[in-house]
Amino acid sequence: MKSALRLGIVPLFLALCLLLGGASAGGFWENMALQLIAVAILFGALIIRRGAPTSAPGRRLIALAGAIALLGLFQLVPLPPSLWSALPGRDGVARAFALMDLPLPWMPVSLDPAATIASLLWLLPAAAVMLGTVRLGSFKPVWIAWVVAAIASLSVVLGALQLAGGAGSPWYFYRITNAGATTGFFANSNHMATLLVAAIPFLAALYLHARRKRRSAQHATALLVMVGGAIAVVAVGIVINTSLAGLGLMVPAVAASALMIRSRNRALPAWSGWAVGALLAASVAAIYLAPIGEGFRANNLTAAAAAADPESRATSLGITAKAAADHLPVGSGIGTFVNIYPAYEDPAAVDRRYMNHAHGDYHELLLETGLPGALLILLFLWWWGARSVAIWRAEDSDLFAMAATIASGVILAHSIVDYPLRTAAIAALFAACCALMAEPRARVGQREPERADKARHLSAD
Repeated sequence: MKSALRLGIVPLFLALCLLLGGASAGGFWENMALQLIAVAILFGALIIRRGAPTSAPGRRLIALAGAIALLGLFQLVPLPPSLWSALPGRDGVARAFALMDLPLPWMPVSLDPAATIASLLWLLPAAAVMLGTVRLGSFKPVWIAWVVAAIASLSVVLGALQLAGGAGSPWYFYRITNAGATTGFFANSNHMATLLVAAIPFLAALYLHARRKRRSAQHATALLVMVGGAIAVVAVGIVINTSLAGLGLMVPAVAASALMIRSRNRALPAWSGWAVGALLAASVAAIYLAPIGEGFRANNLTAAAAAADPESRATSLGITAKAAADHLPVGSGIGTFVNIYPAYEDPAAVDRRYMNHAHGDYHELLLETGLPGALLILLFLWWWGARSVAIWRAEDSDLFAMAATIASGVILAHSIVDYPLRTAAIAALFAACCALMAEPRARVGQREPERADKARHLSAD
């Protein structure tokens, strides 16, 4: 019982994150509650020693997470006036002090330290999921998969209720939301689509896990029908969600999941990985050309139309790239996008609506963290790529680690054209995927040596 409770810590907390952490904006009590629980898990990860050592991939993942935290803290360190005023993008701040006839004070790299602190606190749930898995070993992979599959299914049901109730449906949980579309437990319909697509490989892994325990042909057929039905429900949820991102990313996710199922019986052809990569690239390209917030209902999918639309991803990413270039090499500070972006917009195109994020996490991170952040992104992508190759090439690869490579790849691809990782829910899911890639099984200690007088027997399964 005690062991089950310990192994349920991360799956239970991940479930809470997926249910309560669906907003990318601050000011919600649910996010504060998740951060407080995360602090307790992180404290346990720091003081409790595990029986088994952390794996080498796990240590590298922890080092990358620590580097991200240090970068954020560095941006809060006060610098002398002669230093910060010489940084690109600080001319306006220095002129403001000069106009008020005030001496330049010591200031940090971040142009909005309060926003940077808030953004660092936002990372706590994801950090707790990752360290709770890698350091504490407080998880079971199959339980994490069931959590993702169950909440994705509930999201489809909730989305149907939201559609039935119309734009004023009481089933929407956030005041600022995509009213009239299915959002599930999220404020943004695109982020619900991310969860649904990420659930597909975990459903496939659950099928393979159950089939491994029941090898009869009848059971295999029944399980295949069950997982096919579950994936069909998720697919319907993606269609009624009307997210172009969900519809586009579903294709490579299903293809990769099918390859995972096929790989358990026979070797995969050499071209299969390239085919999935091509599908993924085509999906991202289609999403990039779409107007923001219109899903596949929009018809402005040409490059020329996207470039002329002030609310297209092409426009958003182009403006963000220019702002990022002006703030190199150190960036404007984590969480400062909403303050920097308006200064680069065309005044004639400005209306009541505003960009809360760049609709491209890599662009936004380049603006906010500069070259140090870009280096950390590259180091992480190298770690992720190396682990993905190692997992898929292993002779006896863990099913849930393979599913985690697909789900995390979906989130990384979606982050090119959106900001799913800005929600505690998707950030926690992504952290769980990375942790499963680093530490597929919960190693709690060394197995006790088998007694010589203990009877041995063979098991049929």
